[in-house]
Amino acid sequence: MKTVSLQKKRTSFGEDAAAYQSARPPYPATVYDQLMAHVPLSGAHIFEIGPGTGQATRTLLAHMPAELKAIEPDTRLCAYLEGHLAPTAPELSVVPTSWEDAPIETGRYDLGIAATAFHWLPQTDALGKVYQALKPGGWWAMWWNVFGDPDEPDAFHQKASPLFAQLGDSQSWQQGQLPFALDRSARLSDLEAAGFQDMETSLLRWSITMTAAQVCALAATFSQIITAEAVIKKTFLNALAQLVDHEFGGTVERRFMTALYMARRPPNPVLPSSSL
Repeated sequence: MKTVSLQKKRTSFGEDAAAYQSARPPYPATVYDQLMAHVPLSGAHIFEIGPGTGQATRTLLAHMPAELKAIEPDTRLCAYLEGHLAPTAPELSVVPTSWEDAPIETGRYDLGIAATAFHWLPQTDALGKVYQALKPGGWWAMWWNVFGDPDEPDAFHQKASPLFAQLGDSQSWQQGQLPFALDRSARLSDLEAAGFQDMETSLLRWSITMTAAQVCALAATFSQIITAEAVIKKTFLNALAQLVDHEFGGTVERRFMTALYMARRPPNPVLPSSSL
């Protein structure tokens, strides 16, 4: 299989934005409950890194923030957001650039988020910029939906692993490799090195029943499949559909996970009152 650059992968999801939006399952409501336990979203100043088609963006906008700046490197996804969300959300601004190049005001934001996006960035520099963008005492949240459970893989995951392994770089499907989102030690170490405090982690397990069409639609949104050659993509998705239909009777019960990390920029220290 041809080698695809990181930049190509991170800007590949806008090829069919509508299909991406319909195929990707939503994030668990618990994620937003945990955000709101720390930050009143109503009236908040928020930035989002890599909003994609706006799965998390929509939920944040429903809580009426004062500002939501969405920074997205794929111009096709920017157009999707501008067409589907911006017309009814004047508080939303879509910035068509990478996080590395994004103009961002220092010390302005109550909350920053990245939903299934932050693994595309160089962690040290990206977290340093996140830290600077937040107000003292502001919160950072990054989370991922992980399409499989390494601890308790479902039957379909086990059967499909050889197919995904043929793609060459589908880490979450390879035995003995911990997906980026589930490497708790590395993620917390990165946050600590950037100066964050009060770090919290949550690991949510959930499952859904999927048809062959739904399994294939979701798989077709993975970067290694989007960027694959057409014949490889078609062969792979056909094999995936046949697996669901022939070995699982047309539906599969999938075990998924959501990994959430939250951390706070330390508040400014309270200085003692000077004596007269």
